[in-house]
Amino acid sequence: MTEEGQGTTVHAVRFLPGGGPVFHACLPRESEARHRLVASLWDHLAATESPRWQRCQSAPSEALPIQLIRGLLGRPQLLLGEDPGPAISFSECGGKVWAALCGDGAEIGIDVAGTDEFQGGYPLHRVFQSAELDHASRLTGGDLAAAAALLWSIKEAAVKALGCAFHLLEPRQITVYPTTEGTVEGEGGYLFAVGMSGTARERFPLAAGQALRVCSFPQRRMWLSIAHWQQRSPAP
Repeated sequence: MTEEGQGTTVHAVRFLPGGGPVFHACLPRESEARHRLVASLWDHLAATESPRWQRCQSAPSEALPIQLIRGLLGRPQLLLGEDPGPAISFSECGGKVWAALCGDGAEIGIDVAGTDEFQGGYPLHRVFQSAELDHASRLTGGDLAAAAALLWSIKEAAVKALGCAFHLLEPRQITVYPTTEGTVEGEGGYLFAVGMSGTARERFPLAAGQALRVCSFPQRRMWLSIAHWQQRSPAP
């Protein structure tokens, strides 16, 4: 789904049947880009029928201001007044700022990576597993730089959804499994499952028992990936 809002083209993708949409958009990089993106994406979320945000739909902005702050390890967070807001994530690439907003209680991460970042002698096998590169290369028609950009955007989006980026984890501890579900919403994207190994499983035991889901879309010599992690406590 694609809509216009605040002069921005806003896209929506659903990860789970019956789940709420994740809205995402981009703007040219400038000082107010993040705040403009938050305003645009929030307008779309507030227009949904989610009971979680019903109280916000009729509240004047003066009474319920939206604040963008940074939490632990620099993770962006939204506050609605004094209460936690919906999950938000940002990425910068190609002279643009990209943002994703999710209101269904899940954690999310967004990342955009360009193929020009992986040219020449980039040490691919220090970051990606051979099986990951083989599968991604098939999706990109044998373009190894594009395959690397796809995999990096997936892994970076996943660790952003976990809230740590690569401050606590190594890229090879994040495993991108071959996609088996084809395109996403007819937009030429793919849906991947992402798992963890090594110390990553110890640091994030709740996430280790379930696969994160990541949607990836080609974007003119770049790949855009959005990770979705619905936290669940272990059964008693």
